[in-house]
Amino acid sequence: MLKIDRINCFYGNVQVLRDFSLDLAPGEVLCLLGRNGAGKTTALKAIMGLVKARSGSIMLDGMDLTQLPPHEVPKQGVGYTPQGRRLFSELTVEENLQIGLMTRDKGGDTLARVLDLFPLLKERLRQRSGTLSGGEQQMLATARALCVEPKVMLLDEPTEGLMPIMIGKILEIVAKLKESGVATILVEQRVESALHVADRVAFIENGRSAEIVSPDHLRADPSLLHHYVGVGVRR
Repeated sequence: MLKIDRINCFYGNVQVLRDFSLDLAPGEVLCLLGRNGAGKTTALKAIMGLVKARSGSIMLDGMDLTQLPPHEVPKQGVGYTPQGRRLFSELTVEENLQIGLMTRDKGGDTLARVLDLFPLLKERLRQRSGTLSGGEQQMLATARALCVEPKVMLLDEPTEGLMPIMIGKILEIVAKLKESGVATILVEQRVESALHVADRVAFIENGRSAEIVSPDHLRADPSLLHHYVGVGVRR
Protein backbone atom coordinates (compact mmCIF):
# COMPACT_ATOMS: atom_id res chain seq x y z
CA MET A 1 0.00 0.00 0.00
CA LEU A 2 2.53 2.63 1.18
CA LYS A 3 6.18 2.26 0.27
CA ILE A 4 8.86 4.78 1.20
CA ASP A 5 11.99 4.09 -0.81
CA ARG A 6 15.31 5.71 0.13
CA ILE A 7 14.14 9.28 0.62
CA ASN A 8 16.53 12.06 1.56
CA CYS A 9 15.16 15.15 3.27
CA PHE A 10 16.77 18.38 4.41
CA TYR A 11 16.02 21.48 6.46
CA GLY A 12 18.08 24.00 4.54
CA ASN A 13 21.52 22.44 4.25
CA VAL A 14 21.01 20.10 7.19
CA GLN A 15 20.13 16.55 6.15
CA VAL A 16 17.57 14.89 8.43
CA LEU A 17 16.51 11.72 6.57
CA ARG A 18 19.17 9.60 4.87
CA ASP A 19 18.01 6.93 2.42
CA PHE A 20 15.06 6.31 4.73
CA SER A 21 12.80 3.41 3.72
CA LEU A 22 9.62 1.95 5.14
CA ASP A 23 6.60 -0.03 3.95
CA LEU A 24 3.08 -0.31 5.30
CA ALA A 25 0.40 -2.87 4.53
CA PRO A 26 -3.39 -2.30 4.55
CA GLY A 27 -4.78 -2.48 8.08
CA GLU A 28 -1.31 -2.56 9.64
CA VAL A 29 -0.30 -0.49 12.66
CA LEU A 30 3.38 0.35 12.50
CA CYS A 31 4.98 2.12 15.44
CA LEU A 32 7.93 4.34 14.50
CA LEU A 33 10.37 4.75 17.38
CA GLY A 34 13.61 6.63 17.85
CA ARG A 35 15.31 9.22 20.02
CA ASN A 36 14.38 12.89 19.92
CA GLY A 37 15.71 14.36 16.69
CA ALA A 38 16.05 10.97 14.98
CA GLY A 39 13.70 12.03 12.16
CA LYS A 40 10.32 10.54 13.16
CA THR A 41 8.26 13.69 12.66
CA THR A 42 10.19 14.56 9.50
CA ALA A 43 9.29 11.15 8.06
CA LEU A 44 5.60 11.90 8.55
CA LYS A 45 5.97 15.40 7.14
CA ALA A 46 7.73 13.94 4.11
CA ILE A 47 4.77 11.66 3.44
CA MET A 48 2.48 14.70 3.64
CA GLY A 49 4.73 16.74 1.35
CA LEU A 50 5.39 19.31 4.08
CA VAL A 51 9.10 18.48 3.83
CA LYS A 52 10.12 17.73 0.26
CA ALA A 53 12.21 14.66 -0.47
CA ARG A 54 15.17 15.65 -2.65
CA SER A 55 15.46 12.06 -3.85
CA GLY A 56 13.69 8.75 -3.45
CA SER A 57 9.96 8.02 -3.71
CA ILE A 58 6.88 7.64 -1.53
CA MET A 59 4.36 5.44 -3.34
CA LEU A 60 0.72 5.05 -2.26
CA ASP A 61 -1.24 2.63 -4.42
CA GLY A 62 0.90 3.49 -7.44
CA MET A 63 0.91 7.26 -6.90
CA ASP A 64 4.24 8.94 -6.08
CA LEU A 65 3.32 11.39 -3.33
CA THR A 66 6.63 13.22 -3.69
CA GLN A 67 5.39 14.58 -7.02
CA LEU A 68 2.32 16.22 -5.45
CA PRO A 69 1.95 19.58 -3.71
CA PRO A 70 1.09 19.19 0.00
CA HIS A 71 -2.60 20.10 -0.39
CA GLU A 72 -3.06 17.22 -2.85
CA VAL A 73 -1.68 14.51 -0.55
CA PRO A 74 -4.77 14.26 1.74
CA LYS A 75 -6.90 13.90 -1.40
CA GLN A 76 -5.08 10.61 -2.05
CA GLY A 77 -6.41 9.31 1.26
CA VAL A 78 -3.76 10.27 3.80
CA GLY A 79 -4.94 11.51 7.19
CA TYR A 80 -2.50 13.37 9.44
CA THR A 81 -2.70 14.31 13.10
CA PRO A 82 0.40 16.42 13.76
CA GLN A 83 2.13 16.81 17.08
CA GLY A 84 0.49 19.73 18.86
CA ARG A 85 -2.88 19.12 17.11
CA ARG A 86 -2.81 22.31 14.95
CA LEU A 87 -6.52 23.04 15.18
CA PHE A 88 -8.17 26.23 13.97
CA SER A 89 -8.71 27.46 17.49
CA GLU A 90 -11.13 30.28 16.62
CA LEU A 91 -13.39 27.93 14.68
CA THR A 92 -15.97 25.65 16.25
CA VAL A 93 -15.63 21.89 16.52
CA GLU A 94 -18.06 21.48 13.64
CA GLU A 95 -16.20 23.96 11.44
CA ASN A 96 -12.91 22.13 12.03
CA LEU A 97 -14.57 18.87 11.02
CA GLN A 98 -16.07 20.47 7.92
CA ILE A 99 -12.56 21.41 6.77
CA GLY A 100 -11.63 17.73 6.94
CA LEU A 101 -14.76 16.73 5.04
CA MET A 102 -14.12 19.25 2.25
CA THR A 103 -10.68 17.77 1.55
CA ARG A 104 -12.17 14.78 -0.29
CA ASP A 105 -15.73 16.04 -0.76
CA LYS A 106 -17.18 13.90 2.01
CA GLY A 107 -20.56 14.61 3.55
CA GLY A 108 -22.97 13.90 6.37
CA ASP A 109 -22.60 10.12 6.34
CA THR A 110 -18.86 10.39 6.90
CA LEU A 111 -19.36 12.97 9.65
CA ALA A 112 -21.89 10.74 11.40
CA ARG A 113 -19.50 7.77 11.36
CA VAL A 114 -16.66 9.88 12.75
CA LEU A 115 -18.82 11.34 15.52
CA ASP A 116 -19.91 7.83 16.47
CA LEU A 117 -16.27 7.21 17.33
CA PHE A 118 -16.10 10.43 19.37
CA PRO A 119 -19.53 10.89 21.01
CA LEU A 120 -18.16 13.61 23.29
CA LEU A 121 -17.61 15.82 20.25
CA LYS A 122 -21.30 15.61 19.41
CA GLU A 123 -21.94 17.65 22.55
CA ARG A 124 -19.28 20.22 21.58
CA LEU A 125 -20.11 20.94 17.93
CA ARG A 126 -20.89 24.62 18.56
CA GLN A 127 -18.00 25.13 20.95
CA ARG A 128 -14.88 27.01 19.85
CA SER A 129 -12.11 24.43 19.53
CA GLY A 130 -9.59 26.58 21.39
CA THR A 131 -11.68 26.25 24.56
CA LEU A 132 -11.62 22.43 24.58
CA SER A 133 -9.49 20.47 27.03
CA GLY A 134 -6.26 18.91 25.81
CA GLY A 135 -7.85 15.49 25.48
CA GLU A 136 -10.85 16.90 23.62
CA GLN A 137 -8.57 18.79 21.26
CA GLN A 138 -6.69 15.58 20.47
CA MET A 139 -9.98 13.84 19.78
CA LEU A 140 -10.97 16.67 17.43
CA ALA A 141 -7.63 16.60 15.61
CA THR A 142 -7.96 12.86 15.10
CA ALA A 143 -11.61 13.16 14.07
CA ARG A 144 -10.76 15.87 11.54
CA ALA A 145 -8.15 13.59 9.96
CA LEU A 146 -10.67 10.74 9.84
CA CYS A 147 -13.09 12.97 7.92
CA VAL A 148 -10.97 12.42 4.80
CA GLU A 149 -11.80 8.68 5.06
CA PRO A 150 -8.09 7.83 4.96
CA LYS A 151 -6.40 4.76 3.57
CA VAL A 152 -3.36 5.71 5.66
CA MET A 153 -3.40 7.49 9.01
CA LEU A 154 -0.35 9.29 10.41
CA LEU A 155 -0.42 9.96 14.16
CA ASP A 156 2.40 12.01 15.68
CA GLU A 157 2.49 11.73 19.49
CA PRO A 158 -1.32 11.45 19.80
CA THR A 159 -1.27 10.72 23.56
CA GLU A 160 1.17 13.47 24.55
CA GLY A 161 0.02 15.20 27.74
CA LEU A 162 -3.21 13.23 28.03
CA MET A 163 -4.80 11.60 31.06
CA PRO A 164 -4.90 7.76 31.07
CA ILE A 165 -8.59 7.60 30.17
CA MET A 166 -7.97 9.76 27.07
CA ILE A 167 -4.91 7.71 26.13
CA GLY A 168 -7.05 4.59 26.21
CA LYS A 169 -9.62 6.25 23.95
CA ILE A 170 -7.02 7.24 21.34
CA LEU A 171 -5.54 3.72 21.30
CA GLU A 172 -9.03 2.30 20.99
CA ILE A 173 -9.53 4.40 17.87
CA VAL A 174 -6.25 3.08 16.42
CA ALA A 175 -7.52 -0.47 16.98
CA LYS A 176 -10.81 0.36 15.24
CA LEU A 177 -8.95 1.83 12.27
CA LYS A 178 -7.03 -1.42 11.99
CA GLU A 179 -10.28 -3.40 11.97
CA SER A 180 -11.59 -1.26 9.11
CA GLY A 181 -8.45 -1.78 7.02
CA VAL A 182 -6.86 1.64 7.55
CA ALA A 183 -3.06 1.49 7.77
CA THR A 184 -1.51 3.57 10.55
CA ILE A 185 1.95 4.92 11.31
CA LEU A 186 2.10 5.76 14.99
CA VAL A 187 4.88 7.90 16.47
CA GLU A 188 4.55 7.48 20.21
CA GLN A 189 6.78 8.03 23.24
CA ARG A 190 4.58 5.83 25.45
CA VAL A 191 6.21 2.64 24.25
CA GLU A 192 4.19 0.23 26.33
CA SER A 193 0.92 1.75 25.12
CA ALA A 194 2.06 1.62 21.49
CA LEU A 195 3.02 -2.05 21.73
CA HIS A 196 -0.57 -2.93 22.63
CA VAL A 197 -1.79 -1.88 19.18
CA ALA A 198 1.29 -2.23 16.94
CA ASP A 199 1.84 -5.06 14.46
CA ARG A 200 5.45 -4.06 13.83
CA VAL A 201 7.91 -1.64 15.37
CA ALA A 202 10.35 0.23 13.15
CA PHE A 203 13.35 2.06 14.56
CA ILE A 204 14.90 5.16 13.05
CA GLU A 205 18.40 6.31 14.03
CA ASN A 206 20.03 9.52 12.83
CA GLY A 207 17.57 9.70 9.96
CA ARG A 208 18.26 6.19 8.74
CA SER A 209 16.05 3.13 8.71
CA ALA A 210 17.14 0.71 11.39
CA GLU A 211 15.65 -2.56 12.57
CA ILE A 212 12.02 -3.65 12.25
CA VAL A 213 10.72 -6.17 14.80
CA SER A 214 7.51 -7.48 16.33
CA PRO A 215 6.16 -6.22 19.68
CA ASP A 216 6.65 -9.71 21.11
CA HIS A 217 10.32 -9.56 20.14
CA LEU A 218 10.74 -6.29 22.04
CA ARG A 219 9.00 -7.61 25.11
CA ALA A 220 11.26 -10.65 25.13
CA ASP A 221 14.42 -8.63 24.44
CA PRO A 222 14.18 -4.91 25.30
CA SER A 223 17.81 -4.25 24.39
CA LEU A 224 16.74 -2.64 21.10
CA LEU A 225 14.66 -0.11 23.00
CA HIS A 226 17.60 0.75 25.19
CA HIS A 227 19.80 1.15 22.12
CA TYR A 228 17.50 3.15 19.85
CA VAL A 229 15.24 4.97 22.30
CA GLY A 230 16.98 4.83 25.67
CA VAL A 231 14.01 3.37 27.56
CA GLY A 232 12.86 -0.05 28.70
CA VAL A 233 9.57 -1.90 28.51
CA ARG A 234 7.80 -4.12 30.96
CA ARG A 235 7.69 -7.78 30.04
